Amino acid sequence: MKILFLNYEYPPLGGGAGNATAYLLKEYAKIPGLEVHLVTSSVDGDYHHFPAEGRVTIHSIPIGKNKRNLHHQSMKDLLIYSFKGYQFASGLQRKEQFDVIHAFFSVPCGYMARRLSKRYDIPYIVSLRGADVPGFSERFSLLYTFLKPLICRVWRQAYRVVAASEGLKNLALKTNEKQALDVIYNGVSVDDFFPDTSKQPHDKFVITLGATRITARKGIEYLIRAVAKLVSKHPQVLLEIMGDGNDRERLEGIVRELRLGNSVRFLGRISREETRPYYQKAHLFVLPSLNEGMSNAMLEALSSGLPIVTTDTGGARELVEEGVNGFMVKMKDVDDLAEKSERLMSDEALRIRFGQASRKRAEALSWKNVATSYYHLYQEAIQKK
Repeated sequence: MKILFLNYEYPPLGGGAGNATAYLLKEYAKIPGLEVHLVTSSVDGDYHHFPAEGRVTIHSIPIGKNKRNLHHQSMKDLLIYSFKGYQFASGLQRKEQFDVIHAFFSVPCGYMARRLSKRYDIPYIVSLRGADVPGFSERFSLLYTFLKPLICRVWRQAYRVVAASEGLKNLALKTNEKQALDVIYNGVSVDDFFPDTSKQPHDKFVITLGATRITARKGIEYLIRAVAKLVSKHPQVLLEIMGDGNDRERLEGIVRELRLGNSVRFLGRISREETRPYYQKAHLFVLPSLNEGMSNAMLEALSSGLPIVTTDTGGARELVEEGVNGFMVKMKDVDDLAEKSERLMSDEALRIRFGQASRKRAEALSWKNVATSYYHLYQEAIQKK
């Protein structure tokens, strides 16, 4: 079985969807008889073609990226990837004769898959990741108006459309209530991410957002302002922010304004393979996001045995049970963030109990299960062709 995989994000480019692709490919490499070719974006001005593990090959195409803009994809980036990626994938199809196309994101990858499907008579599957679903991001409100008819056609003609969470599925149904949708959750590597309380400092209470993209959508500003409230009573609070993005400069300005230089640290981008110690040293994971598909960072925090404070968005309710392994907070509510965080900060027994429940929940999820679920979809698509 040969699969053509389309995703313009792949580490170190992008965020959660790129990491999810990397984990999936790692699991695909273990499946006998499965061959996968990923067409993605290059981080520089060159084409790259290299074999990964097993029968997995990665082809990266230059779209104008460089080290300064790895975490934000502009409309220009997506258009270049759509054009160059389609041309490259078309030539690759003539050579490899793929059985199924798997596209991450409705656009541009789903659109590319639809064109390739019509041209070469290959079934395609679309994985919804978040911003590709109308209504997910206020930033794209105007764009959704123009893209919605195209997105509906991409979904309608796909063999399967798969959401990463029930929340994302419900949002997609607002665009087309008749669309058939499956749900396959993101996974987590419980071998890569696990608790180690010996790494937690005794003189600091560390709050982490996990490995994230620093954009306004993540609601980080509200957490910073909550930290400002906490430090007046709890000077040991330390917020560590892994990652980079186009909102970092503005947030650094807020930290200076609030004089939180000793309480908030911007760590910059840290490779996926090096993030584990930062989860292990943390006492609490907080995600004040305004919208999510299914947060990889939250999954990694669960696996690391952390209690969770999060807004009710995306797949949060599927990962966090109120009062069992975490608390839900209102969006953009600084007081609620501070109050729920302080509650866990002040009650070590509660924090330990929540952390143990988080780890148990993570152990029920795995990238192996995710890969197996998609593999079964590929088999079905081939059989019904």
